[in-house]
Amino acid sequence: MSSPVRVLLADDSPHAQRMGERILREEGYEVVTITEGDTVLVRLADVDPDLVLADVFLPQKSGYEICRYIKSSEKHRHAGVVLIAGLLEPVDEEEARRAGCDAVLKKPFEASVVLETIKPLIDKARFARGLFSDTVPPPPPPEEPAAVVVMPPRPELDPEAIRAAVTIALDRSLPAIVEEITGKILIALGH
Repeated sequence: MSSPVRVLLADDSPHAQRMGERILREEGYEVVTITEGDTVLVRLADVDPDLVLADVFLPQKSGYEICRYIKSSEKHRHAGVVLIAGLLEPVDEEEARRAGCDAVLKKPFEASVVLETIKPLIDKARFARGLFSDTVPPPPPPEEPAAVVVMPPRPELDPEAIRAAVTIALDRSLPAIVEEITGKILIALGH
């Protein structure tokens, strides 16, 4: 019996972690979630993932830095690396290519797009590790060089997805907005 598929999900958004974990666990994958970039590098050895999903804008180490580390590591370079970013967050595609990124996904996660993107990467990683039997052929070679960035098809406007993206953006910016408004009110009141 082969070992379970292990996925390391690195994202500092609790909402994105919950959505990602649900999608991955429903497929039977073991999932380890991490909120900081430095912790990813520490946990790689004990998790030994087949796939890493890393937010481009993680605290301490960015998704790009994590990807470069994994792809240059003799022990971990088999792992697929998918960079993730919010719907309204910019992704530097050239930087992603240079880092060795296998794909890019946008949040909020759409289960079918996530699974369509990661399954070939997981198969490739498990084959590289020798976890398939000899009777299973290797996955087909990629049509382009290894550092291909796969962008999902542009979805129809989904009010729920937009609401989730706005919620994530507000979660990150609300404390600063409250401080700014409070300061302006105090100035206006002469305090």
